[in-house]
Amino acid sequence: MRELFDEASGKSPLDPEEAVRRATRTPRRKRFYAKAGVVESPDGFAITLDDKPIRTPSGRSVVAPTREIADAIAAEWDAQQETIDPLTMPLTRFANSVVDAVVDRVDAVADDIAKYLGTDLLFYRAGHPEALVAREAAHWDPIVFWAANELGAHFILAEGIVHVRQPDAAIAAARAVFPSDPWSIAALHVITTVTGSALLALALLHGPRDPDQVWAAAHVDEDWNVEKWGVDEEVAARRAARLVDFRAAAQILRALNP
Repeated sequence: MRELFDEASGKSPLDPEEAVRRATRTPRRKRFYAKAGVVESPDGFAITLDDKPIRTPSGRSVVAPTREIADAIAAEWDAQQETIDPLTMPLTRFANSVVDAVVDRVDAVADDIAKYLGTDLLFYRAGHPEALVAREAAHWDPIVFWAANELGAHFILAEGIVHVRQPDAAIAAARAVFPSDPWSIAALHVITTVTGSALLALALLHGPRDPDQVWAAAHVDEDWNVEKWGVDEEVAARRAARLVDFRAAAQILRALNP
């Protein structure tokens, strides 16, 4: 089982698109177990295959922080048919990434998320047409205002793509409400990278936006282009793959931060 997810992990374990690309190139392995299960352990809830604990590509045991999450991971294994398809197992891939790449470097992952606050999607607005300007404002302004009012993070908005340096105080204020446990910070990182916005990830974490609202806000410009020019099948396929990992990360985030 370990080698099955070795390629899926890749050099950037928290990069969903890289994981998908590598998993696509990995030959599928036949299902070799009868059932998946969950057993309580001193560190949480271990996922088992035929009563044997599963391990990450580096050999570490996969132990989830809650039974809800462990049950969901076990369900992915139970759902596999004759062959095992890692692309249908986003929670398992997520768990491998957390255990192998995040547990020992939570601060580094948090710092990587904080970098997005300097160039967040929500800060750079279209200048025209008016309908797009209004749509961006409708989706993005409430989150920017929430950050200012609730977090004390006052960011600067700009028109176009010319970089605007954000206040250090605003970045620090938003950084201060990041979670500290490895599973939550990993989920926050995935949501940030697939949406291009740390503020959207924080809005999901702290409650003013649900997953569907966050996903819609992250794709305002893309949806506008689809309405005008039609669907690009390749872009749509990449978006669908990102959505799978987005929903898995959102599920983890809400399970640990209800």
